[in-house]
Amino acid sequence: QVHLVESGGGLVQPGGSLRLSCAASGNIFSINTMGWYRQAPGKERELVATITNTGYTNYGDSVKGRFTISRDNARDTMYLQMYSLKPEDTAVYYCNWRQSSWGRDYDYWGQGTQVTVSS
Repeated sequence: QVHLVESGGGLVQPGGSLRLSCAASGNIFSINTMGWYRQAPGKERELVATITNTGYTNYGDSVKGRFTISRDNARDTMYLQMYSLKPEDTAVYYCNWRQSSWGRDYDYWGQGTQVTVSS
């Protein structure tokens, strides 16, 4: 299995910035998709952004233009650079790793890191 370790969460004021990191280890495949999802209390988990090993990205509508996802394949590490943070961005952010084997997708999740946007 794949083990994911997240870091970078914390408290930030509205309009501020924050950078999250996620490092993968274990039985990792070179062809994969990494992503960030978030979940606020009482709400469903939602897509923030994903990025493939080839660099193709996809963003949730609520973060387009404000967040940037990137990855370092040599380090199996993914980053989420967040700018212009809003109180509604407050949530637990989860790192996701998806890889395929024999036509099946396998998902792995990090423990989550809290991001709080408040004045």
